[in-house]
Amino acid sequence: MVKFIDEAKIYIKAGDGGRGCVSFRREKYVPRGGPNGGDGGNGGDIIMVTRRNMSSLLDHRYQQHYRAKRGEHGRGKDQHGKNSEHLLIPVPMGTIVKDFETEEFLGDLTENNQELIVAKAGRGGKGNARFVSSTNQAPKEAEPGGEGEEKTLKLELKLLADVGLLGFPNAGKSTLISTISAARPKIADYPFTTLVPNLGVVSYGDGATFVLADIPGLIEGAHEGAGLGMQFLRHIERTKILIHLLDLSPITQRDPIEDYETMNRELKAYSEELSKKPQILALNKIDITEVREDLEKIEKHFSKSGVKTFPISSATGEGTKELVWEVVRHLEKLNVIKESD
Repeated sequence: MVKFIDEAKIYIKAGDGGRGCVSFRREKYVPRGGPNGGDGGNGGDIIMVTRRNMSSLLDHRYQQHYRAKRGEHGRGKDQHGKNSEHLLIPVPMGTIVKDFETEEFLGDLTENNQELIVAKAGRGGKGNARFVSSTNQAPKEAEPGGEGEEKTLKLELKLLADVGLLGFPNAGKSTLISTISAARPKIADYPFTTLVPNLGVVSYGDGATFVLADIPGLIEGAHEGAGLGMQFLRHIERTKILIHLLDLSPITQRDPIEDYETMNRELKAYSEELSKKPQILALNKIDITEVREDLEKIEKHFSKSGVKTFPISSATGEGTKELVWEVVRHLEKLNVIKESD
């Protein structure tokens, strides 16, 4: 399995400009040779560019220093130095770029092949041919090349998904995403089975789709970093709505009502804006006999609070179509439904 990395720190240095040249014509039949020093070439910019096939910032954990080449120096006979090529740094869609030292926001890259210049190159210096004037016919001066910018950058990845799937460990999120999409995450019956966010594309109707993100199980104290908490909470910040999955299985000995309240406290503690996102409450594991017996009581509790519930079984698929169509209704209101290619 590819390791998922959603933060990286890198050092970048744009290319310096080439220096201008001091040179004079020395030709046999030109009795009064003039200055002919060429300009230096420009250095290379450093440009972030998104690539759809990248899913994490793992590459930038292994390579943390990036330097663009300097421009060529100017030469005699009015020969200008060659400009250096720009250095492209590939990153996944959803990458946020900040200056590590100042925390200045530099860009949010959300589209495929989107580019962002993160360090500007130095310009090439002027050769002495540029300094000729009526009072200075034989200038012996030229400019050095400008210095390219250098920075330390902080890269953060936030997944691009329409819907976030929330729930405590073993709530059945991985099973649900595998049931309603083509994603095939690892599934097991121990805490934190999901160690990386999984993305699934859910298709319905006449080729329309939405993207669902299965966020690793959160626990109480997640906003302070407990469990896998804050490491992954950022990935639901871009989502439009949340599916809140509650585990009703008696085997876990969890209180679903308490879990619901705890999860919402964690969301609010992490981000007020996140806590205000629309939620669809799915009551999972209704394929278990004991769950069916207690289901009406739990539904009544949430109904009194004005919370609409959707009983489902991630394992058998029961109720999942109704859940998907409820998601669709919310997304259509927000105009985020996409037609598949």
